[in-house]
Amino acid sequence: MNEFIEQRVSLTWQQPKKSYDVVIIGGGGHGLAAAYYLATRHGITNVAVLERSYIGGGNSGRNTTIIRSNYGIPEAVRFYQRSVDLYATLEAETDRWVMHKEKGMIGLAHSEANMRVEKARAAVNTAFGAKTDWIGPDEVKKMCPELDMTGGGHYPVVGAAYHHSGATARHDRVVWAFAEGAMKRGAHVHQRIEVTGLQIAGNRVTGVQTTQGDIAAGAVLCAVGGHVTSVAAMAGLRLPIRTHQLQAFVTNHYERTFAPILSSGPLLFYVSQTARGEMLMGAEIDRQPSYSYRSDYKFLQGCAFRAVTLLPFLRNLQVLRQWTGVCDMSPDYSPIMGQTGVEGFYITTGWGTWGFKAIPASGEQLAAAISTGKTPDLIAPFSLDRFALDRTMADRGSAGTH
Repeated sequence: MNEFIEQRVSLTWQQPKKSYDVVIIGGGGHGLAAAYYLATRHGITNVAVLERSYIGGGNSGRNTTIIRSNYGIPEAVRFYQRSVDLYATLEAETDRWVMHKEKGMIGLAHSEANMRVEKARAAVNTAFGAKTDWIGPDEVKKMCPELDMTGGGHYPVVGAAYHHSGATARHDRVVWAFAEGAMKRGAHVHQRIEVTGLQIAGNRVTGVQTTQGDIAAGAVLCAVGGHVTSVAAMAGLRLPIRTHQLQAFVTNHYERTFAPILSSGPLLFYVSQTARGEMLMGAEIDRQPSYSYRSDYKFLQGCAFRAVTLLPFLRNLQVLRQWTGVCDMSPDYSPIMGQTGVEGFYITTGWGTWGFKAIPASGEQLAAAISTGKTPDLIAPFSLDRFALDRTMADRGSAGTH
């Protein structure tokens, strides 16, 4: 046993009932967080989370664990800063170690045009609650001595936007903390139960059909990540979502001296170091829509080239693991949360490459929406009807979305 094995968490499994006040489809971070906040903030504990595989086995277990709020539009900055704040207190609230660590995030600029973009982002971030400063090349080098400031002779570092509260956490521990917290308060979490259809009366969803029988529900929340369009279609909804692959990999261990989270918009690349000392890195989504979880050499080759362009020491490391998740991408690259127009049916989707960092805020806000029947102000700009109303929230605030 070592520090990476959770010995305290206790998950209590129950047999599914015939009806619940709320059924949540998807046992990843978003679904489990919604169940947790329904119980802790609103006293709603007659809740079931249905997961077709095992909890955290989808995108929650296939991400790069970065937490940040340095987005490009005010609405996104406010929302993600709420998530950053909730992550910062999650260990104290749940009494579970999720290995949360504030590292700071360096968003590199390589040209004058890129510099203007990053300076503007820093100004927007700070104005809406996410402290971000513009720093010069000398300070960048001081924060990240391993960085080649010439960018291999092609991508010189002319400065960076430094996001102070950039952090990481251990993905499976976040899932376990929310699952345990919900279970302790009476919620049921069911693994290996697949939703095959929705029960509908008029324009209202009244329950779900599963591989273990029908379950009635007062409200249904769809939190299934990349496969959301299939579930939404059961309610007669056609969502503006395309699903794309997102790949990542880690190297073998390196001396644990790489402090920050480092990203480059022009190179579409980001990297951080895990608690084990592995170098974890990723790039942009695969441009071809797909539900495949297969990794490929083309990504590994391209991402590794970008990595060594900025961090030459990585040439001496070996690839240890490579994996793939599937991203639900909206047309404006912003999430979709809340009511759907079908009574009793809620969604949390469109998370693309930034789903992990949004888990606490998404769960909290969806729990409030379900319990009150009203859309909280924090997520109102991200409602599904924004597309029909021509109120899109265009924000390519992630290297992975390009």
